[in-house]
Amino acid sequence: MAVVKVVELVGTSKESWQNAVEEAIREASQSLRHITGVDIVNQTAHVENGKVTEYRTTLNVAFVVEHHSHLVGAGAAAAKQKG
Repeated sequence: MAVVKVVELVGTSKESWQNAVEEAIREASQSLRHITGVDIVNQTAHVENGKVTEYRTTLNVAFVVEHHSHLVGAGAAAAKQKG
């Protein structure tokens, strides 16, 4: 059985809301593995002098939590060697 965790992120782009989503996913993929989906929560924009200068998208990113039980024994063994 898999466990899925959800984190909220805000992506930004000078081009579009879609690019803001893609940027958030690209950045999240640098540290999160097994991303399974996103839920767009909100879209806003920063406006200067009557023009949109930055698109912002708030999204919930879902990813599978990895099971690291096989690492627990390795950590205990390393602790014994130090002691």
